[in-house]
Amino acid sequence: MDKILVHGGRRLRGTVKISGSKNSALPILAATLLTKEPCTISRVPDLSDIHYMLTILSELGCEVERASGMVQIRAEKVKTHAPYDIVRKMRASVCILGPLLGREHRATVSLPGGCVIGDRPIDLHLRGFEALGASVKVSNGNVMILAPKLTGATISLRSTFGSTVLGTGNVMMAAVLADGQTIIDGAAEEPEVVDLANFLIAMGAKIDGAGTRRITIEGVKELHGAKHEVIPDRIEAGTFLVAGAISGDEVTVSRVNPEHLLAVTSPLREAGFHITVNGNKVSVSPGPKRRALKLDTIPYPGFPTDMQAQMCALLATTDGISVVSEHVFPNRFMHVAELKRMGANIDLQGPTAVITGVPKLSGAPVMASDLRASAALVLAGLQADGVTEVNRVYHIDRGYESIDEKLNELGAEIERVKA
Repeated sequence: MDKILVHGGRRLRGTVKISGSKNSALPILAATLLTKEPCTISRVPDLSDIHYMLTILSELGCEVERASGMVQIRAEKVKTHAPYDIVRKMRASVCILGPLLGREHRATVSLPGGCVIGDRPIDLHLRGFEALGASVKVSNGNVMILAPKLTGATISLRSTFGSTVLGTGNVMMAAVLADGQTIIDGAAEEPEVVDLANFLIAMGAKIDGAGTRRITIEGVKELHGAKHEVIPDRIEAGTFLVAGAISGDEVTVSRVNPEHLLAVTSPLREAGFHITVNGNKVSVSPGPKRRALKLDTIPYPGFPTDMQAQMCALLATTDGISVVSEHVFPNRFMHVAELKRMGANIDLQGPTAVITGVPKLSGAPVMASDLRASAALVLAGLQADGVTEVNRVYHIDRGYESIDEKLNELGAEIERVKA
């Protein structure tokens, strides 16, 4: 098992190329199950979660070829059962349910694993499948879904903590081959949902309204193969912008969609940083003074929960009192205890972190608890005195392509060593 050693105090400067979106690529790869014809997906990031998904697709009978960020998949014949051994490492593996149900009218998938950031049930996914006419049974850790026929319906995916991105995608993938019209009310508006819809449309699906709260799908008889390029990863881009804000003279993220980053660049501006946009590039540089923030995580286009931990790392050394409230995953604050080990002054009050900025953090051994927390600890290490030892970095490899190498190219000093 690897660990990352971050030598603090180095200034960052330069440009980093952003990879394709993990949260787009996973359901798009799953969507190739909807057709017997070959599909080509480009700009697929080299991540452990992607490796798991490709392994799952291979186990289901798909022919998978991969080279230089491009994946070719042909799902001529597919199995409908994905056992625990191949889905246990990744929660997003649940997104194979929708395409298997849409194409084969049945699916059995073990309840998956993933990050430990609180309860993330798939109830909304299953509610959507039942509305389309499927029967759902959960037994012995397996979800078994059967639908002799799928019929379009009006489905609400509203919940207490906002829309479900995976749930919206899953229901959308099942509905594209259903008879009649399906309306998803309370759909997730994230760019990753739009990206999946665009791929499905390229395959012959009829979808309108992706990126809004109401998606309309007209079922078709069959889908065909297609080519698609995955959108840039807005969370990776946001993470590098925060790294630049923490320790940078000027850091630029390239190959990005600036609109997708507004929820991150706007609070960075509010915190006193200069943000410039030039085509598909966004740069961050220091302003005259950092300012404390009040942040609330909410679904897109609001401030993303996937950037909350990284922003806590920035605010830990920002003068004044910042308040960060988590409205999507209220228990997503396990990084707080590790930041406090480094000298951060954070008072956790339920789903809210009250952060009193300190002048400096100190390097310490810390433990990553989930994907975004691990990134936050690396960012904290950039500004800390001494060496920060981040353990259990397999979490970071799930969602960041060569983060240590990319930061080193900007001027950081980071080592990856065997634990």
